[in-house]
Amino acid sequence: QVQLVESGGGLVQAGDSLRLSCATSGRTFSTYCMGWFRQAPGKEREFVAAISWSGDNTYYADSVKGRFTISRDNAKNTVNLQMNSLKPEDTAVYYCAASSRPHHPSVVVTRIKEYDYWGQGTQVTVSS
Repeated sequence: QVQLVESGGGLVQAGDSLRLSCATSGRTFSTYCMGWFRQAPGKEREFVAAISWSGDNTYYADSVKGRFTISRDNAKNTVNLQMNSLKPEDTAVYYCAASSRPHHPSVVVTRIKEYDYWGQGTQVTVSS
């Protein structure tokens, strides 16, 4: 069992930055692909970014590529999402998720159904 707790959300203005963190429990954190997803009001949950076990492979949604950076610290069991140049359309609840599906340390997965564990979410609001 893995428990995930997100933090770092808030209200910012367009162009500002935020850093989301996800603290995890469980001794097998280093064998999970970690991802960030978001859900805006009235919309479906969507993929934002993912990072492989080893941290050497990342993947981003086109909408955030070049602005967001995902990273992980396997010694601290944490995964972070650095969000720069925020836009009003980035407003959403952001969720951290863990996937045990990859059997190779450099594989990332991006589909919601491939993730086994989810956090409760943290609100990010970007005003124009």
